[in-house]
Amino acid sequence: MSAGVGKSFRMLQEAHSLLKNGVNVQVGYIETHNRTETEALIAGLPIITRKKVYYKGKELEEMDVQAILDARPEVVIIDELAHTNIEGSKNDKRWQDVLEILDSGISVISAMNIQHIESLNEEVQQITGIEVKERVPDKVIQQADEVVNIDLTADELIMRLKEGKIYHADKIETALKNFFQSEKILQLRELALKETAAQVERKVDTEVAIDTRLRHERFLACISSNHTKAKMIIRKTARLASYYNSKWYLLYVQTPNENPDRIALAAQRHLINNFKMATEMGGEVIQIKSKNIAATIVKIAEEKQITTVCVGNPRIRFWQVVLNTNSFNQLLNKLSTSDIDLIILS
Repeated sequence: MSAGVGKSFRMLQEAHSLLKNGVNVQVGYIETHNRTETEALIAGLPIITRKKVYYKGKELEEMDVQAILDARPEVVIIDELAHTNIEGSKNDKRWQDVLEILDSGISVISAMNIQHIESLNEEVQQITGIEVKERVPDKVIQQADEVVNIDLTADELIMRLKEGKIYHADKIETALKNFFQSEKILQLRELALKETAAQVERKVDTEVAIDTRLRHERFLACISSNHTKAKMIIRKTARLASYYNSKWYLLYVQTPNENPDRIALAAQRHLINNFKMATEMGGEVIQIKSKNIAATIVKIAEEKQITTVCVGNPRIRFWQVVLNTNSFNQLLNKLSTSDIDLIILS
């Protein structure tokens, strides 16, 4: 969530553990920021020498990608994933260096702060008032085998700052007035926890058998071109999803009777507006042409791992629908054989 939580420290601990277990691990790049505790952990670890680069009359040090490729360790530690390389380097960004190293068959342990994730850039700017220039595409994080959140409470982090464990004494007061404020850190911590949870959920989706997974709520709102009822369904489903902090989808099944040339222009406009409203409220819109509404709802529910289907209440009494409406009866029968709830919204 922030500088100073202990990312570099944790990576070096991991390196010592791997080394102890006979794994060929080397340090490709670590940034200690002159923190005593972090520097102490470097002792005993194989270090790949950085390359010296002259830029604008100054001698600077950069990670030596070729030296890492030549050394061919099993695992390499690479800090500061969002770092921008010196002008003239083979790759503009360090995350690009990491992808190149991964392609060569070397595993990488790296670290970054939540504010460097591309898709969260605007949210972070709203929280901190700072536009972060160095960013890493979400697809890079999604390639990771494991994502670990290095976490501290806001109070602990601020205490570390005041004790001089993050920045030098001359920077502490400025940091406390700007970035290191409890309410900002708390929101960044929330983003970091949510991002980690999302990565774990992705891992569950790909590695855990469906019938043994914990149930994660996912809602499917089903609407027709009836705009009055549709708005109600969208709003109530969005509220349910918000309550459970879960994903939700909006499904519109276009039957032959609802082809654009068969419904009024006003109804078409309302439909488009409803799609827009659902998107703005965090839903994902799905449009499908089908003659069989019930079968389509079940198909999408299974594909998206939906736990709850939300529909509007029928115009006639519920028992009449169950007895007389074949498609609705079919829907109930199919849902009854799966672990999917049905909510009829009033």
